[in-house]
Amino acid sequence: MFARVKTMAFQGIDVVDVNVQVQMASGLPSFQIVGLPDKAVAESKERVRSALHAIGLSLPPKRLTVNLAPADLQKEGSHFDLPIALGVLAAMGVFPTDELDHFLVMGELALDGSITEVAGVLPAAVHASSLGLGIICPQNTGEEAAWASEDITILAPHNLIALLNHVKGTQILPEPEPKLEDSKNIKILDMKDVRGQETAKRALEIAAAGGHNILMCGPPGSGKSMLAARLPSLLPELSPKESLEVSMLHSIAGELKDGALKRIRPFRDPHHSASLPSMVGGGHKAKPGEISLAHLGILFLDELPEFSRQTLESLRQPLETGKTLVSRVNYHVTFPANFQLVAAMNPCRCGHLSDANLACNKAPKCGADYQNKLSGPLLDRIDIYVDVPAVDIRDLNKNANSENSATIAKRVSSARDFFKKRLIKLGLAEDSHYCNAEIDGELLENMAKMANDASQMLLNVSEKLKLSARGYYRILRVARTLADLEQSDIVHSQHIAEAANYRIFRPA
Repeated sequence: MFARVKTMAFQGIDVVDVNVQVQMASGLPSFQIVGLPDKAVAESKERVRSALHAIGLSLPPKRLTVNLAPADLQKEGSHFDLPIALGVLAAMGVFPTDELDHFLVMGELALDGSITEVAGVLPAAVHASSLGLGIICPQNTGEEAAWASEDITILAPHNLIALLNHVKGTQILPEPEPKLEDSKNIKILDMKDVRGQETAKRALEIAAAGGHNILMCGPPGSGKSMLAARLPSLLPELSPKESLEVSMLHSIAGELKDGALKRIRPFRDPHHSASLPSMVGGGHKAKPGEISLAHLGILFLDELPEFSRQTLESLRQPLETGKTLVSRVNYHVTFPANFQLVAAMNPCRCGHLSDANLACNKAPKCGADYQNKLSGPLLDRIDIYVDVPAVDIRDLNKNANSENSATIAKRVSSARDFFKKRLIKLGLAEDSHYCNAEIDGELLENMAKMANDASQMLLNVSEKLKLSARGYYRILRVARTLADLEQSDIVHSQHIAEAANYRIFRPA
């Protein structure tokens, strides 16, 4: 007997078709899985054997061969359990083979025959829908698969018995309903909690409006981490297109909770001990790293100079291109990584470089050595530098009267809407670009029309600060965002002046 089941494998975020071919022939009893399986796939035979035993079936005393085609593609993960089990059941004549022709199958089996959740169901369902197929997946991921298409057929059983009963017509599996992330249950920190630091708040508003990278520098306890943690409260929710894009990445990484599509922009804050593969992606199974999980959201790096030099330098390409290419001996995969970098640092290791009473006896050399851990090319890719001085203790006892996040978020939303209107005026779709920080070349020149005095000021500033071409255009992008906040079609000299002030790196 021979049976074939459609499933898939991942190469980065790309879905690759895999056929599970099961042959049952005469010979000494055996169960072999071939086709470059990894350890998890090779162990599937024991989970399949136990799951079948749990539902009252046993493998016949025959030679059972499972081939995962194409045979030269490395197969990784436990999601091959269910397609192998269904292929075996079809070869035994228990499961109708014609039903399998219309579905892509994925799921992990427990020893009691239940089907447990696996990563990557959303991109797999989108791929199945593009092929005109339905999908059989674990019950816990049915809501996730439901976002792929309105027309896709989804079977999301809890165990093998429920799936077999559904196929035989003795039980009907309910149709999963798509589910959105409940933003009400996510704690969003408010900007009104921050006392003082009006300059830093202004810089964060500009960064939120234009998607600009920002570096905050100041002594310990000045509120840098507190400010960064409240930046998500200023950003608009993900659009439907962005939500699907982000959710697919988190699905592959196994971080899509309860199968709910994400609405809130990601905020990732890895520890400074994070390794290079954990940051950019890769590892044994080529999973997305922190910079990809921060796609269309925020990557917050606290204590920036404490990260390894290799890890920091790996950010240079993604910051410029919005994607990361992971090249290893066994694979070459590309992950999207269009994130907003928010970084914080102390001016020196002890953090009190500007305070003679608290600074160590190595100042100011310790400050120069500490800051030299950051390379010029990396700093050149940051749009806004802002000093965050220590807060006067007496200010903490005063009544807080600062703006809350909702008020600032309205201005940010208006600026982003103004950006989208300019895209439409230029004949582009409003979702063709996300924010000012990513526009470049001719599009930037068309969108950032400057008054004559502004153009001359930008030239003078560039010469005085000896800016690179990248630095020149980053000032122009920030100035364009400042103009958007004022709903101005033209970039004026005051916008250039403020943007240039944020371009000077001067740790205190």
